[in-house]
Amino acid sequence: MSETVVSATAPANDPSFENVWDELVWRGLVHVSTDQEALRALLAGDPITYYCGFDPTAPSLHLGNLVQLLTMRRLQLAGHRPLGLVGGSTGLIGDPRPTAERTLNDADVVAEWVGYLQSQVAKFLSFEGENAARLVNNLDWTAPMSAITFLRDIGKHYRVGTMIKKDAVSSRLNSDEGISYAEFSYQILQGLDYRELHLQYGCVLQTGGSDQWGNLTSGVDLIKRTEGVSVHAIGTPLITNSDGTKFGKSEGNAIWLDAAMCSPYAFYQFWLNSDDADVVQRLKVFTFLSRDEIDEYERLVAAEPFRREAQKRLAREVTAYVHGVDATAAVIAASDALFGQGDLTTLDAATLRHALDELPHASVAAGTTVVQALVDTGLVSSLSEARRAIAQGGVSLDGAKVDDDSVVVTGSLPGGVSVLRRGKKTLAGLLIAS
Repeated sequence: MSETVVSATAPANDPSFENVWDELVWRGLVHVSTDQEALRALLAGDPITYYCGFDPTAPSLHLGNLVQLLTMRRLQLAGHRPLGLVGGSTGLIGDPRPTAERTLNDADVVAEWVGYLQSQVAKFLSFEGENAARLVNNLDWTAPMSAITFLRDIGKHYRVGTMIKKDAVSSRLNSDEGISYAEFSYQILQGLDYRELHLQYGCVLQTGGSDQWGNLTSGVDLIKRTEGVSVHAIGTPLITNSDGTKFGKSEGNAIWLDAAMCSPYAFYQFWLNSDDADVVQRLKVFTFLSRDEIDEYERLVAAEPFRREAQKRLAREVTAYVHGVDATAAVIAASDALFGQGDLTTLDAATLRHALDELPHASVAAGTTVVQALVDTGLVSSLSEARRAIAQGGVSLDGAKVDDDSVVVTGSLPGGVSVLRRGKKTLAGLLIAS
């Protein structure tokens, strides 16, 4: 096992900011909000209760949810009290997607996913001290409510003309798919959640993605109508690449927080491969590095981009925060060894296998020649090209140079796998078929 040592920055707000609101703005976390001056004063005063909701429409949270979890943690570090809501009821319906109706999951499946998401949310918040976090489930207050009560006490405060103007609803109304009454009513359910948390816990702030702004303001408006109280909402920006590419379930490229759905190695590589145009903003959003530290990385990106120091720090920090320092050390060791900066034979077997999953790879029988394996993995296009590459000294197997056409694959690395290299940076994995 590699002796790579990893440490991560402890979660803490930057003391150079007078108010956590100012830090949120500097980090680019406020895309849209209710009254900004009122919010700044609110967050500078006595502790408030705030919440963010997560729907169990999948068995894991993802990169977009991580923005919310870290924002919640920043607010908690400033002394405020978080409520982490996992939507046992709203998860049975799902918020409207821009293009098509969601497939409804069975109630038992949703209930199981509630547990998964609660355990993930709990990892990012503190449940100790005067501002200890609390987990809540909206099924607790919606399940006992009759349809008549829901319509009389909640539905009567909504105007259809306003509801159909919400972005998610209007885009669906103008599509061939249309929108069901269930998904159309989602904004009422989320408004009900905010009102219930306001009545039970004095909650006065909700955070969420800016694409949820219509749902966020649903609760703000409902509380104003029924309680005569002004409460607040913050919509964070959606995370995209500099070319506008989005990440998420709907796009089919979600970066999951569950190691079983996105291995720590794949997770680390995602951050490591951040474009120079994206990496500084990602350091602001996804790490607890200070303003001075991030400013220095911004300078390094401009002056020495080839060193990719900002990307390395980003990948290390976020992977350690999500998967822990031990897993991060293992994936860094694997990444280094694969590219010739470490001993492949000392790697953790599971991490090595996950790393090979991210490379071109093939399943071959033990005893297959390296010549054939080069073709099977696509590193060369023919047997003759494979022989030329070996003759030119450009091929290695499991870290050892291959200088003979007769060398065979043995699966000598941990977990019974092998790694082929052609040239300095072209790699492929070999999984030994039993």
